[in-house]
Amino acid sequence: MTESMHSAHWGAFRARRDGDRLAITPFSGDPDPSPLLGNLHNALAHSARVSRPMVRRGWLENGPGADPRRGQDSYVAVSWEEAYALVAQELRRVGERYGPAGIFGGSYGWSSAGRFHHAQSQVHRFLNTVLGGYVRSVNSYSSGAASVLLPHIVGDMNEIARRGVSWETIAEHSEVVLAFGGLALKNSQVASGGLSEHTERGFMQRAARRGTRFISVSPLKSDLPDEADGEWLSIIPGTDAALMLALLHELTTQGLTDDDFLARYTHGWPALSAYLLGEEDGVARDADWAAERCGVPAAQIRTLARDLHGRRVLITVAHALQRAQHGEQ
Repeated sequence: MTESMHSAHWGAFRARRDGDRLAITPFSGDPDPSPLLGNLHNALAHSARVSRPMVRRGWLENGPGADPRRGQDSYVAVSWEEAYALVAQELRRVGERYGPAGIFGGSYGWSSAGRFHHAQSQVHRFLNTVLGGYVRSVNSYSSGAASVLLPHIVGDMNEIARRGVSWETIAEHSEVVLAFGGLALKNSQVASGGLSEHTERGFMQRAARRGTRFISVSPLKSDLPDEADGEWLSIIPGTDAALMLALLHELTTQGLTDDDFLARYTHGWPALSAYLLGEEDGVARDADWAAERCGVPAAQIRTLARDLHGRRVLITVAHALQRAQHGEQ
C-alpha cells in the first residue's frame, strides 16, 4: 500500500495502512528518531478514552454553582447535540452576566500541528467572533519567566531562539558546556511543527570525543545523556541562581573578569558586582554562602569557577539549547 509522508511534533515519518493498523516508518534522514513516533499507531488501534461528551452529574442536575460533590461526582454521557447546546447556553449566560472579562479562553495548543488546526487559535477566534472578547493568558510555562526577563537583559526571546548557537558549532568549538537544568534528549524530541532531524545525541557524542567537557547542573542525573560523557553536579532544586552568583563572585574576587569587555558591552555590572560582594547588606554571595543553599561543596564551586576562566564556555539554562539544530545560525 502507498506510504504517505507526514510530520508531527515528534518528527517526520512515513505512514501506511496495514489492515486495521497504522504502520509508521521514521524519516530515513533522521539519525535519531524519537521513540514517541511508535505511539502513533494507537490512534487507530485503540478507541478514545472518552468516546462521548461527558457532563458532571451535579452540574447537569443542578446547574452552575458551589457543589460539595465536585471532585467526587460521577459523569453522565450525553449526545454531541446536547453537549453543544449546554456549552452554548453556558457561554451565553456568563457572557451576558459578566461580559468578556468573565470568560477565559484557555488551551495550550499542543494537541495538533499546524496553525489551522491549532486549538488555541481556534478557541480565540471563536470567542472573539461570537462573544466579542475574552481573557487570555500570555507567555507559557515552557519558557517560564525567560520571555519576560530576557528583553531587559539580552533581547527579544524570539530573536534569541532563532539565532541560537548551532549544535555543529558546539561540537566543533566549545571547550566547556555548563548546562543548568541539564540537556535531556526528551526536550528535543518534541517541537511545534516537528523536527526532521534529531541531531543532539550525535553532536554531543562528537563534542565529547573532541574533548568538550559537559557539566550538568540538575537534581536529576538522567538530564545528561551518556553520549556526553559528562559530569553531574547535583543541586538542590530552585538554587541555580545562588550557584551562578557564587561563580561570578569567585571570578570577580580573583580578578578573572574582563573589565574592558564588561564596561563596553554590558550595563549594570557595577551594581551587580556590589551585590555579589555584599557592599550594601554585608552578605557576600560567595562559595560558602552558596554551598549552604545548593548542597554543593564550596571548594567544588571555587574550582568550577576557575576551570571556566580562559576557556570557550557555553552556558545553557533549562532546555533552551535543545532547540539548537544542525545548520541553524
